[in-house]
Amino acid sequence: MLRGIDKRNIFLDDEDREKFLYTLLKAKQSGGFSLYAYCLMDNHVHLLIKENEEIGNSIKRITVSYVQWHNNKYGRSGHLFENRYKSEVVESENYLLKVARYIHQNPVKANIIKSPSVYIWSSYNKYIDKYYGDNVQLDTDNILNYFNNIEKFEEYMIKPNTDECLEYYNKTKLTDNELKDQLEVKYDIKDINNISKSNRDKMIFQIRKETGASIRQLSRVLGLGRGIIENATKIG
Repeated sequence: MLRGIDKRNIFLDDEDREKFLYTLLKAKQSGGFSLYAYCLMDNHVHLLIKENEEIGNSIKRITVSYVQWHNNKYGRSGHLFENRYKSEVVESENYLLKVARYIHQNPVKANIIKSPSVYIWSSYNKYIDKYYGDNVQLDTDNILNYFNNIEKFEEYMIKPNTDECLEYYNKTKLTDNELKDQLEVKYDIKDINNISKSNRDKMIFQIRKETGASIRQLSRVLGLGRGIIENATKIG
């Protein structure tokens, strides 16, 4: 997920959106990542990708060119996106489908439109086009393999739900002691060195996801090396 700095709009007209999609597809070609789903909102972008290179390099490929073009068009300078994109690992086939649905329903849940099919700035209609035999610049096969026909795909993608996938939450930054107190209530962090690596990594992953705490702070609070924390946040 990419968001405009200070929540400012990153797309002011349809030309901006078209340029971003062009940049996204060029980055896909250069970086070799797979693109499963996308949705362009006014001040943020959702992407579902399978990385072929370090994800930060892919994001840089996508953003740098667009920011230069955008700033030139509007006579501005400086950052357009928040310095750090937000990401999470898709860990299962079930969650893969939920993330795709969440992305396609983003404008619906934002009360912009009533159905994903009406919104032209998401990948939803690319899947519909693929069902009708059109060539699309999207890696659709991995998701379409789960649906026998277009009706099943549409039924799943428009189904009302309470899914909560990757999102920006305004978390209050906690001190080390506050974070430790909070974690001791919910997690048995005192014994974190005595559990299996797999369970430890899952715990760290969940803590990072829920709190948004930095790797540096979690290292201090949990008494673990930064490398351990960083690796655990990439499980999948």
